[in-house]
Amino acid sequence: MTYLHERRGQAIAAAVLIGVAASGAPALAAQTPIGATRADSIARATGARPLTLDEALHLAEERSEGVRIARAGVLRARGQQYQARSQYLPQFTGGVTFVKTLQSQFDALSKLGGGSGPDTSAQSLANSPIAKIFASRQTLTLGINGQWNVFTAGRTLAANRIAGASRRSAEIGLASALASLQLQVTEAYYDAALAEQLSTIADSALAQSERTLSQVTLAKNVGNTSEFELLRAQVTRDNQRPTVIQRRTQRDIALLRLKQLLDIPASDSITLASALSDTSSLVSFAADVTLPNGPAADTASANRAQVRQVAEAVKVQQNQFRIARAQRLPALQLSTAYGRIAYPSSGLPQWDAFYPNWTVTAALSIPLFTGGRITGDEMVARANLTEARENLQQTKELAALDARAALADLEQALAAWRASSGTSEQAAKAYRIAEVRYNEGISTQLELSESRLLLEQAAANRASAARNLKVAQVRMALIRDLPLGTVEQGAAGAAAGGAAGFGAAGAGSGTQGGTTQQPSPQGQSASGATTTNSFGGQ
Repeated sequence: MTYLHERRGQAIAAAVLIGVAASGAPALAAQTPIGATRADSIARATGARPLTLDEALHLAEERSEGVRIARAGVLRARGQQYQARSQYLPQFTGGVTFVKTLQSQFDALSKLGGGSGPDTSAQSLANSPIAKIFASRQTLTLGINGQWNVFTAGRTLAANRIAGASRRSAEIGLASALASLQLQVTEAYYDAALAEQLSTIADSALAQSERTLSQVTLAKNVGNTSEFELLRAQVTRDNQRPTVIQRRTQRDIALLRLKQLLDIPASDSITLASALSDTSSLVSFAADVTLPNGPAADTASANRAQVRQVAEAVKVQQNQFRIARAQRLPALQLSTAYGRIAYPSSGLPQWDAFYPNWTVTAALSIPLFTGGRITGDEMVARANLTEARENLQQTKELAALDARAALADLEQALAAWRASSGTSEQAAKAYRIAEVRYNEGISTQLELSESRLLLEQAAANRASAARNLKVAQVRMALIRDLPLGTVEQGAAGAAAGGAAGFGAAGAGSGTQGGTTQQPSPQGQSASGATTTNSFGGQ
């Protein structure tokens, strides 16, 4: 009786400890992940830098090379627009020219009077005013030249429209680069948070295995259990250690990827301050994305960034075709040149020594025969325009499909989150009951191992569902400016490792006892919901 009372007291104490652990850290990561309060305490204890998602997005925008390249593209497009707009206005240039004559034909003309010396009479050619001007050894010219395209048959207008379309396309590209960066940082941030939470779950599972081993060892020492049960507990504990190592490695790699995106040195220590399971704590631009009455995001295919860029490309090709056809029409150009010319013998001349010279020229050009060049230009421009229009239609269809995929991904993530809401609590309660039953001697260690496996799977699925929901909400909020195909890329990049890994590890520990433990199908949570993340399932 004394031994039974002691055993019952140990069971009650163990149940209390398990209850506290399940509501706190051990069963934990699915219910109370690392949030702002815990991150602040860790940061104070370790000197690590706390980092929220909003801060990460701000840092990424400031330091991203891709965003700077996109901004340079906008600046380039603005410069091209200035260049095209200048063709509407006359162009004026000024210049100063100085000419020093070393030898001139007028030296020979001055000797036409005959004799051994030059003719110095007033009537001689060399002494005439015109000869003195043209035979001057030095010439100084101050000039202004102007040019204006009066009529270009619509080529100038088309060039300005092309420049405007290029600028709008560059601005769309900048918005798309920012949206892609925000989604990448969000995925990397929550992947790191998920990896950290899965590592915490693995640590708690290891602690539970060690606690079971200590209880079995105590029972074996007092002769209340067999050596087989002790060996099973040891194998179960040892099988959990590789999972802990794997989860810690995945956590470190996820943090390194996040630091790389933010240009943070790999040696710097950071803690993630944004809670994973708190689905209400989203960045501001994703806070209104819900599904009760449809998403607040703009999912119209015509408003997607890539569709708008292709539409601008169609406008460019339309104006290129106009330019090709305008080559058949005449073009009128006016030009003028005004100059003041002086012929100083030495030094700088006075202003009244400069002689004016002003000309105005009108030039009309008409293509008479080009050997088929203009026809070829028109054919090329027409083909480019047709290709651009077909690309626009194709892109619209792909955008509609991508929007439906994004909506389906959000609905799936929300359904998985709701389905996993009570599973973790039930799994924790089932494990507490299984441990009490085992301590009371009315169940086997295999039942306890199965309960622990279900608890790990439920906690991992809950964490994975939280990560997927947050990423899906952010993707939906940014969908207007995101490139096409981000849903498929996110699903493909989130297919490695995950909650099924816990099932495999737990199944391995269960089979050591001679009974085959069937894990959940890969990519399926304990509740049957498919998860998509980088560390917690498909």
